[in-house]
Amino acid sequence: MLSRSGRPLAHVLFGPIARICVRAHISADTITITGTVAGVIASLTLLPFDHLTAGALTITALVIFDNLDGQIARLTGTSSLWGAFLDSTLDRISDAAIFCGLLIWAYRCADPRYQVWILVGGLAALVFGSVVPYARARAEGLGMTANVGLAERADRLVVVLVATFLVGVELGDWIMAGALWLLALSAFVTVIQRMVYVKKQAVASSRAGKDA
Repeated sequence: MLSRSGRPLAHVLFGPIARICVRAHISADTITITGTVAGVIASLTLLPFDHLTAGALTITALVIFDNLDGQIARLTGTSSLWGAFLDSTLDRISDAAIFCGLLIWAYRCADPRYQVWILVGGLAALVFGSVVPYARARAEGLGMTANVGLAERADRLVVVLVATFLVGVELGDWIMAGALWLLALSAFVTVIQRMVYVKKQAVASSRAGKDA
């Protein structure tokens, strides 16, 4: 939802920066790889050691600038299947690093009253969140679509980063527990939605084949 509605705004805000990168001969792949490496480092150094505010702000900045690679590719006419594959694959690594950083933080630093809730919710959010893009990719590999669901990547990132920031400014670890369980539930629902959506397409395709 947010990933689709936010694209026009991101194009306006970061179009000038993308053009500067083009003039500096910085490729889209370079931006993708650099952003992923920086995001993983920030997630696995700042978050586990209880620097949640700094981690949330740093990762948010990196996530926003992740939009640059697509704009650079379009400006230079270098959009490709490889670029799309690289971007999607590294996005999964970046997302996993965020949740792993938070799980380590929960084990080391979280309020004992909410620690188990955060650990279980975070693990569930990580697992179901990884299935969401897989379901879409698998559907597309079979010639169908699965671009539906309650919570896509941008939605999940907004929730987890806002929660991380709020916990970092000492508003309570219960916020993280609630956010992670919300993410786990929404990701689970999204997986079900995509399964139902693909099932309908598969049934319709099978019927069309029999009629032919």
